[in-house]
Amino acid sequence: MSETPTTPELLKHAKEANPLLALYTWAVGQVRTFLGAFGQMVLYLIDVSTYIFRGKINWHQTVLQAGAIGADSLPVSVIICLIAGSVLTLQTAKKFAMTGANAYIGGLVAIAIVREIGPIFTCLAVGARAGTAIAAEIANMSVSEQISALQVMHVSPSRYLILPRLLGCMISIPLLTLIGEFVAIMGGMVLAQQVAHQHYSQFFESIWLNLTKHDLMVSMLKSVVFGILIVGICCTIGLRTRGGAKDVGLATTRAAVWSTIAIIVADFALSWIFFGTRFEQQY
Repeated sequence: MSETPTTPELLKHAKEANPLLALYTWAVGQVRTFLGAFGQMVLYLIDVSTYIFRGKINWHQTVLQAGAIGADSLPVSVIICLIAGSVLTLQTAKKFAMTGANAYIGGLVAIAIVREIGPIFTCLAVGARAGTAIAAEIANMSVSEQISALQVMHVSPSRYLILPRLLGCMISIPLLTLIGEFVAIMGGMVLAQQVAHQHYSQFFESIWLNLTKHDLMVSMLKSVVFGILIVGICCTIGLRTRGGAKDVGLATTRAAVWSTIAIIVADFALSWIFFGTRFEQQY
């Protein structure tokens, strides 16, 4: 008599016969993994918040993490912002000059950089450089049982691993964003002079008339929120990693992809709140 196939075998044959079922099963698995990781990230952030409010902060590690994140990401973020600001000016300055709208070149460039280009590109650089390093480091600790050793010694991974990195990102990313925005605007100013022959004083006057305090505040808020998402996602993925060296690499890749998607989605949400509603009119 032939053996009765088990449920996993039947499911495997069904997937091979029906590609749509395989796609559906994969999508459901991805959604379940995402929801599980998101819930765990929220719990970690709540746990970290309790340590912050209770004043249990290791400032030495926080400063070290802030310095490491800033030093690692500064060259990449500055180069990306400089090129982005220059390309934006290159694409718009000549057209504005042809239509007699020279007075708006500096304001357009500054608003686009401060509202969107600076926070997004800086945080994408931080996520790609420092975020993946955080995920790889914690994932390696997880697969080598160092996280379990911390828990055996009654040391909270949230306080020991996540808290210094979270505060370090919240300190360094706004500073990186300001530097990146300044460099991008300076690059746009030079390109405006070369392409549209606009004097520097006219460029700065346009910025002064069009850029507002509200834009700078939203830019800083975006950078802080993006930093929290980067650290939360990368640390959570690292702590959830099991297996060996291959799984560490997969966790690093997953952290880069998820943090990038989270930054873009959060940017749309924040832009809608502060610039797509009546909130902007109140300030």
